[in-house]
Amino acid sequence: MSGTTTAGARLRAAVGGGAHGDVNRWAVLVVLCVSLLLVALDATVLHVAVPAVTEDLRPSGVELLWIVDAYPLVCAALLILFGTLGDRIGRRRVLLIGYGIFGLASIAAAFAGSPGILIAARALLGIGGAMIMPATLSILRTVFPDRRERAMAIGIWTAVAAVGAATGPVLGGFLVEHFWWGSVFLINVPLMALILPVARFLLPESKGECDGPWDVVGALLAAAGVLGVVLGVKRLGAGASMLDVKTFGPLLLGAVLVTLFVRRQRRRKHPLIDVTMFARPAFSTSVGCIVLAMLALVGLELIAVQYLQLVLGLGPLETGLRLLPLTFAAIAAGATGSYTLRRVGPRRMVACGFVLTAGAVLLLVMMGQHDRPGLLTTAFVLLGFGLQSTLFGAYESMLSEAPPEQAGGAAAIGETSYQLGAGMGIALLGSVMNAAYAPALSSGSVDGVPEAAGAAAANSLGEAYQVAAQLGGPAGEALRIAARHSFVHGLHVTLLVSAGLLLLGAVAALRLPRVMDCEAPPCGEAAEMESVSAGADIPAQRDGTAVEAAAPAGRSAAHHGGSGRATALRRNVGAEPN
Repeated sequence: MSGTTTAGARLRAAVGGGAHGDVNRWAVLVVLCVSLLLVALDATVLHVAVPAVTEDLRPSGVELLWIVDAYPLVCAALLILFGTLGDRIGRRRVLLIGYGIFGLASIAAAFAGSPGILIAARALLGIGGAMIMPATLSILRTVFPDRRERAMAIGIWTAVAAVGAATGPVLGGFLVEHFWWGSVFLINVPLMALILPVARFLLPESKGECDGPWDVVGALLAAAGVLGVVLGVKRLGAGASMLDVKTFGPLLLGAVLVTLFVRRQRRRKHPLIDVTMFARPAFSTSVGCIVLAMLALVGLELIAVQYLQLVLGLGPLETGLRLLPLTFAAIAAGATGSYTLRRVGPRRMVACGFVLTAGAVLLLVMMGQHDRPGLLTTAFVLLGFGLQSTLFGAYESMLSEAPPEQAGGAAAIGETSYQLGAGMGIALLGSVMNAAYAPALSSGSVDGVPEAAGAAAANSLGEAYQVAAQLGGPAGEALRIAARHSFVHGLHVTLLVSAGLLLLGAVAALRLPRVMDCEAPPCGEAAEMESVSAGADIPAQRDGTAVEAAAPAGRSAAHHGGSGRATALRRNVGAEPN
């Protein structure tokens, strides 16, 4: 008791006293956003360092693939495990352990002397990232029980994620150019050394229900199942055949294990994840919208980069600058998301976000082999704003539908959906692109080009340019022109398919609630809110037995019913906030 009191006193002193609990909540948000920024940066910062890593460590093709993929694969597989573990032993505790692992793994990666050590370090980074990502979102759900405040916090959170993903390649390029490839990992160390004591001091502890044993077997089933599915999807994205045993095997095994996990959770009295949450239309629809939005975003970004560099001939720096409007628009959508959500409601926000993104994609169909900067900028702004609005509304609805004691599991489901959507986007849209691009080159229809050369050029536009350079003369130029035309044709087909998927998402979003219901926090959550201001641990309240005196001053006393839930104070989405 004295330890809790001392911690509470220190926290109140740090934020200016107990009367300033709001300051504390927003300080917690800053810590969570810095955590997310580091994880988002690490997901993309290595991309530009791959050539330097290849030159220094001389990895084989398989080793290089694992250097790049070890982090996202391990992270995606363990999100549910660590998200639910945080609900059980404490989300703050899991987050702090994740910080430590992330920092140590960064040191190991920075000074790795062989491909094997770097792969192991990247896998360890994935473990740390899997502990950090769901914990940040579940702590945010607990610290902001009021839905209007939580919507604003999620808007800031999603904007920071966009900044991190966009800044990674730029920062990585700067560090590799001025230092060495290990510096892209080493930057994590001082930041983790700073944020670890700050988070330990500021962040409140929170847990879900602690009844019954933690389902270790279920956690391992979920981890192995997600790993198999993600690995199979990534192999499809890399161009592997669906009938390849190394692709079909992991997909089938992963699907079986995930099915067994769901059946096990249905039978258990104290499941890791309450799978009945998927029976709620708002929750299941939100998860599906996250998958569709990420499918479109990652797949389109990958193809856009190839178009800018290989068709328009832009350099890496100029390519990054051309994509900046997309990032800035996403930041703007996140910053204004709370206001938009209150005004139009989840259904219209997510559906209109999908429609706006589909319009941007159709606008890009007007792009050809010549540069049109104004058109590109306009389309990227619409694309960034529309997709971020969709992701914001989907994440907010998903978290609001989940019970507070299941916040960690819900956050893990959202982050897993994010990773699956990204992998599926590369696999699906990449396959569509290849199917539309290859036939015109592999059929031997280019005059003067041998059939073997045409087949090699059909693999990718970059390889077509290499084959054309080797051929030289009129045949090489003819192949180069044909490959560019074929790529632009494939781009148009891919954009049309993507627009169709986005419009499908808009239709699915009609299952979301029409208005944003702002409920007064139940008495248990009211006690949590006061606990955050006092710096104490936050137990999840399910039975409504919290003492009413703990409710913040000025709030009406909640009337306890059979379940102890407070009477909901619903506000129409068009009403002005008090």
